[in-house]
Amino acid sequence: MKQKTVYLDNAATTRVRTEVIEAMSPYFDEIYANPSSLHQKGREARLAIEKSREQVAGLLGADSKEIIFTSGGTESDNLAIFGAALANRSKGNHIITSQVEHHAVLNSCHHLEKQGFKITYLPVDSTGVVMTKELEKAVKKETILVTIMHSNNEVGTIQPMDEIAGVCADKKVLLHTDAVQSLGKMKFNLQKSNINLLSLTAHKFYGPKGVGVLYIRKGTKINPLQVGGHHEFHRRAGTENTPGIIGLAKAMELVYKEMDAVSKRIIELRNRLREGLSSKIDEIKINGNLEKGVPHILNVSFRYVEGESILLNLDSAGICVSSGSACTSESLEPSHVLSAMGVPVEIAHGSIRFSLSRETTKEEIDFTVETTAKVIKRLREMSPLYKK
Repeated sequence: MKQKTVYLDNAATTRVRTEVIEAMSPYFDEIYANPSSLHQKGREARLAIEKSREQVAGLLGADSKEIIFTSGGTESDNLAIFGAALANRSKGNHIITSQVEHHAVLNSCHHLEKQGFKITYLPVDSTGVVMTKELEKAVKKETILVTIMHSNNEVGTIQPMDEIAGVCADKKVLLHTDAVQSLGKMKFNLQKSNINLLSLTAHKFYGPKGVGVLYIRKGTKINPLQVGGHHEFHRRAGTENTPGIIGLAKAMELVYKEMDAVSKRIIELRNRLREGLSSKIDEIKINGNLEKGVPHILNVSFRYVEGESILLNLDSAGICVSSGSACTSESLEPSHVLSAMGVPVEIAHGSIRFSLSRETTKEEIDFTVETTAKVIKRLREMSPLYKK
């Protein structure tokens, strides 16, 4: 009998919903023309893209001309950071980010440092929150961009974005936020915010991989990274991914309709998981702030064991999770997020990220608790560090 899989790695990617696949299907074999073509089939594809753009803009509280379709979160982050930095270099060369950003942001900033830009990496508190006072102190006359994620992909902590946006507005500095983990868990009204640039990707909210959005507020100057045709208001050249764009818009429509009820249910399941693990396993640490975090992420450190060992043992039992330690065969460095939060190395190495979805069940949570308890017990019995 085939072993049932319990998928608790939804912060990495989600399953594409059946309704989304159905919405995309005609654009593979019926309305398949290039949307830049002037003939009837091309116009049909273009009409579908623009309808999707208006739908996405409406859900985000934005204007349709502020929505740029990309290949996903990484490209959106890159376009926002490189595009804004290069377009505004005459005004200054200083960029502010945080120590807990996704590598799509951190590595973009590292690359810009090699090109002569100065980067300030703001510290965070023990729950992963950027301190607004530190941001205020870091801004100077050469500062042209602040890029701080909306919610953290490892521990789920939500940043005080209204306060951060207020500082940026007062200082007349552009603000970019990576909202990849937030979209679908909370709603945005970008016209009423001071956010200039916002990144998201469809595969985090039950849409297809390979398609995302960069919101660019009117009047925000950015240079394109891809040059060629006139696509995406001259901001991102290249033939549009019509099926992907249709799927993204459909997935957003569905997740917005169900958001409140689904979020409430996921919080209940996450709390059930936390309480179950805490009651059955001693010496664990919950990372982040569940009261001020997205509902679907629970990051747990298990003392005296390695995260990779836990992951592999859970995988053998049919449970899919991610290792919070971010170890690889070539590196024993712990998660940069947990390190920035002050989590000791020996504890950070034993971290696991459980991330839930609308499809997660109580039975799966209970199975995960029981199985994790057995795995930790077995691994600790083999650990020379654990004292029974």
